[in-house]
Amino acid sequence: MGTIIAVDIGGTHLRAALYEPDNTKPISHQRVETRANEPGVYDRLEAVIESIWPKNNEVVAIGLASPGPLDPHTGYILKTPNIKEWQNFPLGPNLSKHFNVPTFLDNDANLAALGEWKFGAGSGHHDVLYLTISTGVGGGVIANDALLQGYHGLATELGHVIVDPDGPICSCGFAGHLEAFSSGPAIVKYVLEEMEFGARSSMKRDANLTARVVADAAIHGDALAISAYRRAGEYLGIAVATFLHAFDPSIVIFGGGVSQVGPLLFDSFHASLKKRVFHPRYLENLKIEMAALGDDAGLLGALALAEISL
Repeated sequence: MGTIIAVDIGGTHLRAALYEPDNTKPISHQRVETRANEPGVYDRLEAVIESIWPKNNEVVAIGLASPGPLDPHTGYILKTPNIKEWQNFPLGPNLSKHFNVPTFLDNDANLAALGEWKFGAGSGHHDVLYLTISTGVGGGVIANDALLQGYHGLATELGHVIVDPDGPICSCGFAGHLEAFSSGPAIVKYVLEEMEFGARSSMKRDANLTARVVADAAIHGDALAISAYRRAGEYLGIAVATFLHAFDPSIVIFGGGVSQVGPLLFDSFHASLKKRVFHPRYLENLKIEMAALGDDAGLLGALALAEISL
């Protein structure tokens, strides 16, 4: 097998890496600014891939991790909030035509799950649930050693499960999704609303308030900050209980910046989860781990997708 190019399309950077068979250390790696609100994102993507294309031309496939929603079966980006010009955009077909190699596409959360299963914390497991908790909440599922994609390629949008139909509005515009409770912006929004209603806090109501600031305040004993993370963990437990009932994984892997706060989030998560699984068997030998691949999860997931799909 020849080399594979893996691409991670982010709102800030476009990253491309060239990999040899059976090697997760890239031969070369480049990144450029996405400049998502400016025209020409696709041209910049082509250019960064060309910058690492080997002189012997022995590339057998391109794997792509992109924000969704998208259709992995056709290679089309349906709509991505970060890149406005990509609406029903034939990303995969365009790259396949330009570079004359097969191109395989899936959303970034799915491919982070795939990467963690093949190369990271989920290695050796056959049934994996992956959740990333950051600016949004995303997820992916490996079931019996296969990535779940679904009929339309839209399966496992785990951040958009409804945990409270009367809950706050999610970034997608619908009410009560997990993302509206447990993402970084949701935590900050809750704090700001409670302050508006008169809650006392050491934190300031300004543009510098982030989930990290809330976490630091909680560590120093701020009651409002502590309650914000307890609330996020409570609803995360509700959602993961539902995911256990649906997928019955042997491991749950958490990634993303919000998941790095430790007991602030996970004490209430574990209590909530234990209270809501309808049979304790779901929790027997269940491993709950932190993601191992860090910023390379998207690239390595794209690599894994290409290797599996060839």
